[in-house]
Formats: sequence, structure tokens, C-alpha cells
Amino acid sequence: MKFAKFSQKLSLWAGSPGTFLIALALIAIWGMSGPVFGFNDTWQLVINTSTTIITFLMVFLIQNTQNRDNDILHLKIDELLRATKDAHNALLSLDSLDLEQLEKLRQEYKEIGEGERLKLDELPPEQQQKPS
Repeated sequence: MKFAKFSQKLSLWAGSPGTFLIALALIAIWGMSGPVFGFNDTWQLVINTSTTIITFLMVFLIQNTQNRDNDILHLKIDELLRATKDAHNALLSLDSLDLEQLEKLRQEYKEIGEGERLKLDELPPEQQQKPS
């Protein structure tokens, strides 16, 4: 099984309410077992080690999922730019620019939009937000 598929399935499972309840139950059991073990160092070490290992592994899982979601979002935006007649197709290759170039471009777009703010009541009816 590819890592991407594995991480996607695991992230869906890890983010589910059932998994949260299981984790909550395990912490409650650990907490209630404290008096049995006299709240000793080994008892504390069990939860500290367990949570550290799980957190360490989840960092990689979350990063993989975010990278995938980010790629998907960029592809969707690229398609919208490509399909929009008045869009600047040069924006499709922004990922090749360095941080300084991106900041310059961001400033240019900010200047373009400064005088373009519309009040909600000036929008045509089809663009106005409808109450839900």
C-alpha cells in the first residue's frame, strides 16, 4: 500500500469521533490506575512515552495529509485560472517564484485592489449573499 493511501486512511481514522473517545477512555483508565501503582514514576512514564511516540508519528501523518490537500487545492485553483478568460495565465507558475518575487506580486495586487472595494449594497442581486 502506498504511503499516501495509508496516511489518508489513517488520518481519517485518527480524526474520527470514535478515535477521540477511545483516546479519552485510555487516558481515563490510565488516570484511574494511578492509585493502584501509587502514582509512581513508571506510571507517569507510560503516558509520557505513549503520547510522545504518537505525537511524533502524527506530525508526519498530518504533514503528508496537508501536502496532499495543498496540492489538490492548487490544482483546482490552477484550473479555475486556466478556464477564466480574463485571468493572468502567468499566475499558474507562481510556485517557481522566490519569496521576494511573491511579495512584490502580492503588493502589486494589493495596490490594484485598493480602490476596488465594493459595498455590499452596490453588488448586483445575484452576487449578494443570501441569508441562510
